Amino acid sequence: MTEKTCPQCAEAVKAEAKICRFCHYSFETGQPAEVKAAPAPPLKRKGLGKGCLVMVGILVMLIVIGAIAGGDQKPAASNPTGERGGSATVEPSSEGQGQADVMELSASNLTGPQQNAARSAQQYISISGFSRDGLIDQLSSDAGNGYAVADATVAVDSLNIDWKEQAARSAKQYLEMSGFSCKGLIEQLSSSAGSQYTVSEATFGAKQAGAC
Repeated sequence: MTEKTCPQCAEAVKAEAKICRFCHYSFETGQPAEVKAAPAPPLKRKGLGKGCLVMVGILVMLIVIGAIAGGDQKPAASNPTGERGGSATVEPSSEGQGQADVMELSASNLTGPQQNAARSAQQYISISGFSRDGLIDQLSSDAGNGYAVADATVAVDSLNIDWKEQAARSAKQYLEMSGFSCKGLIEQLSSSAGSQYTVSEATFGAKQAGAC
């Protein structure tokens, strides 16, 4: 597979590509594009060991005091349903549980290399739109991350990504760089030298972006 390096973001793309799928640099016009930097990972806090021990000690003391003061008295359990022997069940809130939770749960069944590949895939998706084949290609390419194709494939498929939504993202990013006809944008999105979406995904993306 012949590849070339984008002069703006230094990412590897196919030699036939007209526009860099990462930063959307135009190889035909040499027009630079604003590179969107990936969000910086949260800093890990260090030196919390002693503080945690102190908090645990205080919690244990409070539990002991509460046990002594309370004795054997037990509060009556509320039963909002009115049924005998029933108990109120608190359903977990679905707020904040989205794609990230699905990714985390899926990652628990992956091997070490597959989990690392999944993390790399998430970082790429946070920067730009990617097709399934394009993301696997980037993860497994020697000029990319160098993961084994099998590990890259399992990692990408574990993320439960909406590829049509990704196609719409890519289409909008292309249109921000240059004008495209409906047919031209679909071809760019679905071409093996472009973003490698399926024709169905590319068509959806072009329509969502307003090119069709």
